Amino acid sequence: MAIKLSANYSKKLGLPEYSSHSFSASVEVELTDLSQVEAECRKLYGLLQHSVDQEIQQVGFVPSPGYGRNGNGHAANGNGRQTNGSNGNHQPPAAGDRWNCTDGQRGFILRIVNENNLDKGEVDDLASQLFGAGVKQLNKMQASQLIDDLLISVGRPATRQNRWQQHPTTSPSA
Repeated sequence: MAIKLSANYSKKLGLPEYSSHSFSASVEVELTDLSQVEAECRKLYGLLQHSVDQEIQQVGFVPSPGYGRNGNGHAANGNGRQTNGSNGNHQPPAAGDRWNCTDGQRGFILRIVNENNLDKGEVDDLASQLFGAGVKQLNKMQASQLIDDLLISVGRPATRQNRWQQHPTTSPSA
C-alpha cells in the first residue's frame, strides 16, 4: 500500500509602495507505512520552510515612489489615460501633502476646517491628543472619528449613526 503525502509551504511579504512578493514550494512523497507520516511531515515542513525562507530573501523588483504615475502625479491606466482614483473633479494631493486617510476624508476635513474657520494647528493638536499623530498621519478609522468630533464641535450632527440604536417611533395617538 502506497501513501501519498503532499506538503506545501508558502510565504508572502509586504514591501514598500504597497507592493508584496510571495513564494511557495510543494513536494509530494510516497510512504509505505502510516507510522512514517508524523516524522515525514516534520521533515518536509522544515525542509520547505527553510527553502522558501532562503529564496524569499531575494526581493527582486520593488517599485520606486511614483512608479506607474506620469509626470503630473496621476496614475496612468493601460490605454494611456490619466486617472487619479476619483471622478476627475479633484486633484490629488501634492507629493509633500500626502495623507494616510482617503482623499474623500482629507477633503471633508479640510472643508470642515475652512467652512468653520477652524485653526489648522488646533485641529492637528486635537488629532495628536486623540490618536498620538497629526491629521495627515491618521488612518481611515481615526480620520472618521476626527471628522465626527469636528462636526460635533461646530454644532453639526456626526456622520456616523449607531445603526443598532433603537430610535423612538411615534405611534398614532388615540
